[in-house]
Amino acid sequence: MENEKKSLIYVIEDHQVIANGVKQYLEFSNLDCQVFYNLEDAKKAFEIKIPDLLLQDVMLPDGDGFTFVKNIRKKYNFPVIFMTARAEESDRILGFEIGADDYITKPFSPKELVLRVQAVLKRTNTSTSLLKDTIYYYKEGYTLFIDKNAHLLKLDDNEIILTAAEWRVLLCLVDNSHLLVSRAKILNECFNYSSESYERIVDTHIKNIRAKIAYGNWIETVRGYGYRFVGVDKKDYL
Repeated sequence: MENEKKSLIYVIEDHQVIANGVKQYLEFSNLDCQVFYNLEDAKKAFEIKIPDLLLQDVMLPDGDGFTFVKNIRKKYNFPVIFMTARAEESDRILGFEIGADDYITKPFSPKELVLRVQAVLKRTNTSTSLLKDTIYYYKEGYTLFIDKNAHLLKLDDNEIILTAAEWRVLLCLVDNSHLLVSRAKILNECFNYSSESYERIVDTHIKNIRAKIAYGNWIETVRGYGYRFVGVDKKDYL
C-alpha cells in the first residue's frame, strides 16, 4: 500500500561499496535506509530520529561497533543486527550478550540480509498481537509486573529495560509458565534458528534477563534441556 509507513533502517558501515549495496537492496524491498560511514555521524542522527532497526558493522574508523551498541542499549531497545567480518563464535556470543537480535558475517548475500531484517522487524512488530492482558507474578516476596502490550516490565516499582530479543525470550517463557521450554523451542520461536550451534545464544539472553531481574529466582535452569519460568500468576497467588 502506498500510504503504509516504511520501516527506517540505519546502516553503520565504513565500506562504501558494501553500505551502498545494502542500502540499495533494503530500499528495493520497500524499506527506508540511511547510511553512516562512521559512529560520530550516527550518534548525531540518533539525536534527531530513532530507527526501527540498526545494521551495525563492528570494525569502524572511529570506534568499535560492539562498544557503540553496548552504550546505546542503555537508552534504546530497538532491534540491532551486527554485520561483520568477525566470524568467531566468541564474537557472535559477545554480540548477543550486548543485545543483538541477529548476527550475520561477511561476506553475506544481500538477499539473505534483507530476509533477516524483515524477519526481525516482523517478530518485533507482531510480538504483541496475540498477547494476553497485563499479568502479575510473585516470587520470594517480589512482584514482577508485565504489561505485554506496552512492553513494560517492573520489578516491584523499578522499571526494567529489556532489548527486543530479551522481550521475546521472556514472553516465550512466561506464556509457557511452569513448563519446561527447550533451547531449541526458544531458538525457533524467538529467532527462527534451528541449529544447535546457536543454542548458546539462548543461554546468553537468559543470563542478561536474570541480571536485570536481579531479585528472585524467576527462571529455573533444567540442565541439559532448557528453562522454566516459575513465577506465580496473581489469580493463583491470592
